[in-house]
Amino acid sequence: MAKAAPGEQMRLLELQALDARLKSLDNQTKVLNQDPRIVDLTAGLAVATSDLVLINTEVADLGRELVRAEDDVAQVAARIARDEAKLNSGTGLSKDLVALQSDIASLNKRRSDLEDAELEVMERGDAASERQRLQQGVVDDINGSFDGIRAELDAALGTIDAERQSTLAERAALAATFDAALLAIYDRTLAKYGVGAARLFHGTSEGSGMQLSPGDLADIKKAADDDIVFCPDSGAILVRSAEWN
Repeated sequence: MAKAAPGEQMRLLELQALDARLKSLDNQTKVLNQDPRIVDLTAGLAVATSDLVLINTEVADLGRELVRAEDDVAQVAARIARDEAKLNSGTGLSKDLVALQSDIASLNKRRSDLEDAELEVMERGDAASERQRLQQGVVDDINGSFDGIRAELDAALGTIDAERQSTLAERAALAATFDAALLAIYDRTLAKYGVGAARLFHGTSEGSGMQLSPGDLADIKKAADDDIVFCPDSGAILVRSAEWN
């Protein structure tokens, strides 16, 4: 059975207190990193951004459609201008001039239809651009909220990290004062069970919070004061106080 002076075993509780503090700080970090506000905003931002991409695509498509509509109107207008110039020149056979007048009438009807179509595309484009503006506002608002919360969390995480570094330094200094063999037993126990050492007080293990059985207490009573004994429930080293039983 491994041994260590009772006073050295008692000092393990100081080390355990620091390790418990480090564990608490790690848990606080985990909670902050999983802040439900960030989770919700991240999900909301993904949806809002996806919707914005769709609207951006629609605006771009309508922009190209408007360019085509404008080109169609321009082409018809140019043809009307040429035909009117030819008609106004008065040259050519009368039947050709009559046909030209008919073509101009048809082209004017065609231009009117194309201008109506162009106007309809413009109206759709304006509506899509307004939806784009509003959706961009939604994305910007979410990003603004996200940045504000992230700054708040980063500040809290910075405070926790500073305390963690300070606690780690304090732990390293304290650990260096222990016998290497005792420290190795403690560290293995801490790594395996999450608790390295716990006080045994009035028959109750503070590692598990449970009252030990009469048989376990009898076995511990048989052990020498410098024997290292372990909690049957938590696995931690049991540090026997003056009033342990």
